[in-house]
Amino acid sequence: MNSKQRTVFILLLIIFIFYGCVSMMEKTGKFLDGSSEKVTALYCWENLYISEVINRNKEEFILIQISDFPMIAFRANLPDEKGEFNLVSLEYLGGNLARGWIEFTIAVLGTGKFTAEDSAAIFFINGEIEQVQITDGSIQRYETRITGEEALTALRNRQERVVFLANWMKTLESPDYQDINFASYWKPILFPELVSQKKKPDGWSREGDIFQRAESIRWNTSYTERVFPEELHNIRNSGTLLRDWEESLSWIYIQYEWDNIMELLSAQTGLIKIK
Repeated sequence: MNSKQRTVFILLLIIFIFYGCVSMMEKTGKFLDGSSEKVTALYCWENLYISEVINRNKEEFILIQISDFPMIAFRANLPDEKGEFNLVSLEYLGGNLARGWIEFTIAVLGTGKFTAEDSAAIFFINGEIEQVQITDGSIQRYETRITGEEALTALRNRQERVVFLANWMKTLESPDYQDINFASYWKPILFPELVSQKKKPDGWSREGDIFQRAESIRWNTSYTERVFPEELHNIRNSGTLLRDWEESLSWIYIQYEWDNIMELLSAQTGLIKIK
């Protein structure tokens, strides 16, 4: 590739990234819809997007988003003169299979660096981000909206279950999800009672297995004991795991992919400014 071809290639790449950033800026606006926050600057490169925002109280923050995980955003305070910042929260907004949605804010601990100069910036976080506790949230189930302490209690209990489930799932052999859908792979393993016969795991039901009805489903409790850790036995047999799956599938996926998210954010990345 000669110098002229290289220049054209770089220009085309920048144009492609630019329009991707514009699309993400629109998504950022939707994420912030109703929060009275305004995007004042936007930087991006490939699937990473850093937005500077200001709210109606004139408080300024940066939002960190990844296009592969559009249901979450990390919030941090504005960088100091050295470019160093502290993470404040992880914000989640996701629809669910129960014709509703869940939103919540988790307090997090972590630091990073974001230095912007002219039309470019450098970003990375310092290692792991620690999730602390859900501080706010609500649940929409059909026509019912759950808020306040009731929502907080339900979401905090679910957070414990989601983290445990995802960590257990990561101990099992799994495929590359670029080749197979996350839900399509895991549903037959977690809920063989709910899939067609050809999708059920081999030997999921054996002679003498014990079944228990809950949530209008006959759960194979013997399968539960053979496959799941003890901490998940009652959760699956009672139908609680199914409710978690139906209402929080993308939350489970986020937790499952947490290490990959951390790896992406901890890599030093150069970004371009498009606003």
